Amino acid sequence: MTPPVRTLIVDDEPLARASLRSLLEQDSDIELVGECGSGVEAITSVRASRPELMFLDVQMPECDGFDVLEALGADAPPIVVFVTAYDQYALKAFEVEALDYVLKPFDDARFLRVVARAKAQARPVGERPASDRLIVKSSGRVVFLRASEIDWIEAADYYASLHVGDRTHLLRRSMSVLERELDPNLFCRVHRSTIVNLARVRELLLDANGEYEVVLEGGRRLRLSRSYREELQKRLGGRAPAGTA
Repeated sequence: MTPPVRTLIVDDEPLARASLRSLLEQDSDIELVGECGSGVEAITSVRASRPELMFLDVQMPECDGFDVLEALGADAPPIVVFVTAYDQYALKAFEVEALDYVLKPFDDARFLRVVARAKAQARPVGERPASDRLIVKSSGRVVFLRASEIDWIEAADYYASLHVGDRTHLLRRSMSVLERELDPNLFCRVHRSTIVNLARVRELLLDANGEYEVVLEGGRRLRLSRSYREELQKRLGGRAPAGTA
C-alpha cells in the first residue's frame, strides 16, 4: 500500500488554513502533519515533521515564504506549492522551483488539479533509475553526455548549464528535476543554483568572509550554502572545510 503524502500548510490567515485543510482532508492520499501561522514556525515544523509537500503563503510577517525556503535550504520539502493573493511573485516562485503558484481566491477544481500533480510527483508510477546519460539538443545537433563527465551544473534562467571540461551545454531542465534524476552517490547540491560532481571536489575552504567554497579539480571555486554543507560533508565522508577547527 502506497503511504499518503506528508503535507504541511503554512499561512498566517486562519481562514485560509481552514480552507486548505478542508480540501486536503477529503483526500485519503494526503496526510496533514501540521499547520503553521508564521514563517518562523514553519521552519521549525518542517525540520521536525519532514513533510514531502508544503502549501506555502508568500507574504507573512517577519519571515515570508521565500525566506522560509532560503532558511531551510536542503531541508526544504521536495514539493512546494505557493498559495497567495499576490501575483507579482510568480517568476520568483519559478526560480525557486515551486511546483505551482495558486492565486487566491481559487476554485476547488484548480486546487485539486494542483494536488493531483503534487501526488504524481511525490509518488511516481515505478522507480526511475538514476540517469547515467543526458541528451542535449543544440543547433541541430544531439549530444549524448555521460553523467560522470559533468564537472558541475548551474541554474541558468529556464535552463541548467552543464559544465564539462572547457565546454558548456544548456539543458532545459530544472535543478530539482536534475537532482532527482542524477545518481546521489555521484552528484550533490551545494547551493540552490549549483550541483557538483563529487568526484571532482578537491577541497572545501572557508574564505575570509566566513563563506564556504567548494574547490573543484582544476581550481574552479563554487559557493557552498551553509544549509547544504552538512549533506555535502556526509557525501564526502565527513571531511571538514579547510581552515575550520
